[in-house]
Amino acid sequence: QVQLVESGGGLVQAGDSLRLSCAASGRNFSIFALTWFRQAPGKERQFVAAILGSGGSIHYADSVKGRFTISRDDIKSTIYLQMNDLKPEDTAIYYCAATARLRDYMYVSAYGYWGQGTQVSVSS
Repeated sequence: QVQLVESGGGLVQAGDSLRLSCAASGRNFSIFALTWFRQAPGKERQFVAAILGSGGSIHYADSVKGRFTISRDDIKSTIYLQMNDLKPEDTAIYYCAATARLRDYMYVSAYGYWGQGTQVSVSS
């Protein structure tokens, strides 16, 4: 089993930065795809960024390319999301998730392990 705990959210103004963390526990951390999703009120959960295994490929949603950076520390079993130039449209609860189905990393349905989420609110 994998347990995931997010932290680092907060209330910021447009143009500010935040760094989210997701601490993981359990076996096989290095072989999982580790992924950030977000969900705004009244919206479906949306893919943000993924890193596929230790040293694996990285993928971003078009809406965050050039602003967000995902990384992982396999020694600390932690993934990060550095968010720069935040916009009001980034306001959402941010979740980290893990799956061994690397080919399906962009699909919510592929994930069996989720954190509880951390709130990011960006004002104009």
